[in-house]
Amino acid sequence: MPSFSELASHRSISKYRDYQEMFKLQDPFFQVHEQRSGAEAMIGGRGYANFASYDYLGLNQHPEVGAAAIAAIKKFGTSVSASRLVAGERPVHRELEAELSQFYDTEDALVYVSGHATNVSAISTIVGPKDIVFYDEFIHNSATTGAKLSGAKMVSFVHNDPADLESKLALYREDHKFALILIEGLYSMDGDVPDLARFIEIKQRFGAWLMVDEAHGLGVLGESGHGIAEHCGIDPNEVDIWMGTLSKTLSSCGGYVAGRRELIDVLKYQSPGFVYSVGMPAPATAAAVKSLEILQRSPERVARVQANGRYFLAQCKEHGLDTGLSEGHAVVPVIVGDAVLAIRLTDRIFKRGVNALPIIYPAVPLKSDRVRFFITSEHTQEQLSYAARVTREELDRLAGKGSHEKRLRPAG
Repeated sequence: MPSFSELASHRSISKYRDYQEMFKLQDPFFQVHEQRSGAEAMIGGRGYANFASYDYLGLNQHPEVGAAAIAAIKKFGTSVSASRLVAGERPVHRELEAELSQFYDTEDALVYVSGHATNVSAISTIVGPKDIVFYDEFIHNSATTGAKLSGAKMVSFVHNDPADLESKLALYREDHKFALILIEGLYSMDGDVPDLARFIEIKQRFGAWLMVDEAHGLGVLGESGHGIAEHCGIDPNEVDIWMGTLSKTLSSCGGYVAGRRELIDVLKYQSPGFVYSVGMPAPATAAAVKSLEILQRSPERVARVQANGRYFLAQCKEHGLDTGLSEGHAVVPVIVGDAVLAIRLTDRIFKRGVNALPIIYPAVPLKSDRVRFFITSEHTQEQLSYAARVTREELDRLAGKGSHEKRLRPAG
């Protein structure tokens, strides 16, 4: 009988645990947060400046959001029990979809119970074996998973490089029925944004659909938080498919697609992640509705997260930290280029009251291992400057022991 320990994925986990044991590190993953987390977290009875939360506008702490969820529980319960096709809809489902559609100025929208499943299910439904998907090499796992399941030909292009996309469209587009281009509005690993106007011009010229993942851009980009379209001064109708998640700025759970009514009809009746999966719980849906409302009436929160992102990026640069491609839009990686160093640095800064997580290969390319910081509207300048300074200090301390660490690494 074969053992699951023979799986390559388990060997990878075991190797990571060897690092932890060798360097006596606390596992930075699956930390137990003992209260609501945002700019601050309570872990193991200690308070931390928290940079591992996507609560970009602090709405997970907002009393109106909690009150909306509680009211929905009282009226509709905690679950809708089955898919919306089977168990029916609740008024808040249609309310959220109408609000999202209006937000993106599209004809319709659809919400899913999982953000990851939104991309997987939508992409695998929209295209098929006769089609082709062009995707940014840094696109999220959910997008590439959906493309693989579709059976379409997959072609990656150099990150944020419209010219490379154009050359590959010229090479492959005419041999396929439909073409889909996948990009993000704000890249969650690197904190940079695309030249949206250029991607739109290219997709129009080659007769392709453009899908933009707004998971991290919503509430962060644009003067009023309307995302990459507002940031770039683009009519959102120029984009064929808007996708995003509800778990970040909108302090809920799930994902959404917004676009033409025909697109939403196809997804509503054909996408497995909607047809065969439970509908969003009413309290989570109501929380997202309220968060979207607060976002639209609170431009000062958007201004704060943008100012904080710029400030933290400047602090990191002042301390000589490598922030890669980040433009300071709430996502700022500190690139160290080595998995062990990233894990050790995380452990060191955690002991000094800063919670930020390592991102290592294969989540990022080889030699670009990093500690990633997410900035919110609720962080103080003191927290931001302290985190940058502590990161620099601990990185310097570790660098002084680099050769010793290298000799101690596990084999394999």
